[in-house]
Amino acid sequence: MSYEPPTPPANLPKEIVNTLNEATSEHLRDVASYAEALAEHKEREARLEEEADDTDVEERPDDLPDDVPTKATITIKEINDNRYYYWQWREGDSVTSKYKGPVNPDE
Repeated sequence: MSYEPPTPPANLPKEIVNTLNEATSEHLRDVASYAEALAEHKEREARLEEEADDTDVEERPDDLPDDVPTKATITIKEINDNRYYYWQWREGDSVTSKYKGPVNPDE
């Protein structure tokens, strides 16, 4: 009685199919275990990225200007004995600031 090898998925690249066909049964079991774990990892990363994107949209402050990224923080600068709020964020190696308004002296 002869058994036919399984048919690989049509979307699997030929190079991978050829490599798997040359592998030992032990290596194939290791590959299967690794592939399952890697698939779960990538799916989890995609979910976390999607959740982070959704969170960024939901948490965008109402007073944040359109040209200021959501990662910006508010800092206080003192100029000529007056204090001012600035949005501040990093762009590559530099820090960018945008004026927000004066600090209320009662704060």
